[in-house]
Amino acid sequence: MISDVTLEKCEADFAKTLKDWQTWLRVEKNVSKHTFRAYTSDLTQFINFLATHQGEALSINNVSGARISDFRSWLSRQAVNGAANGTRARALSSIKNFMGWMDKQGIAHNAAIATVRSPKLPRKLPKALLEVQAFRLLDDMVIENWIHQRDKTLFTLLYGCGLRINEALSLNIEDLPRDGFLRVVGKGNKERQVPILKEVEKSIDDYRHDCPFPETYSRPLFLGAKGERLHQGVAQKAMRDLRKQLNLPDTATPHALRHSFATHLLQNGANLREIQELLGHVSLSTTQRYTDVNFEDLRNIYKKAHPRA
Repeated sequence: MISDVTLEKCEADFAKTLKDWQTWLRVEKNVSKHTFRAYTSDLTQFINFLATHQGEALSINNVSGARISDFRSWLSRQAVNGAANGTRARALSSIKNFMGWMDKQGIAHNAAIATVRSPKLPRKLPKALLEVQAFRLLDDMVIENWIHQRDKTLFTLLYGCGLRINEALSLNIEDLPRDGFLRVVGKGNKERQVPILKEVEKSIDDYRHDCPFPETYSRPLFLGAKGERLHQGVAQKAMRDLRKQLNLPDTATPHALRHSFATHLLQNGANLREIQELLGHVSLSTTQRYTDVNFEDLRNIYKKAHPRA
């Protein structure tokens, strides 16, 4: 949330606009809590800078009249404070989101923001595990208690279905597979049906059998030690511990299992459109960034698939 200290630097009309925008993000846009926190943090920093830069409380007119030099000065200040290009690019995206929302609501229009260029970002391909590494992770885990079984089931689900970690941790008992498909609610509250392997279903059944907490229709599937919904940080720590035990690279993370799912499917002949649907991506270009296939793999797929090969 944008703090009261920051809102005090705003005129009443602008403060109300900020609160309405936050409500829109949470209720209508239904962004994740991480996205909401990032957007509001970025906008808070921008408001604090602009209020100091202009030397007065901000109104809607102040913000709609902000010039390209104001935005550039703000980005420069961030760089001086040590913000990396990725951080500044995300912050600019947050401000553009807010300005675009005001424009669509007929509240204000800022012509300068569209001309501000985002800092250049190096293109980084996500690191997928090798198939043998993914198999070792899932097959060589030592299961001593229900928490170990929970972790194995979670990681099996991420690799077997290509889920985002927050998608998996958001699952409730009511979302469990029916007729070979798992109901998943992804970004933007968009629902998709993901086919589920028998091995994944068996792992879920084993975990449910071992879990000591009673089940209700609306209970979270993955629980922490005290019976509350499992926190993402706990799952990440479990993966870090497994990396050490199994001598896996630092790139072995819960999210890397999603990358691995997409990459291994592509290596074995699935096409990008199919993978796009399974991952729940709106844009095909996003799917392409999730698939790290070397040229030799592409050559082999090409030879197998082309009718004249």
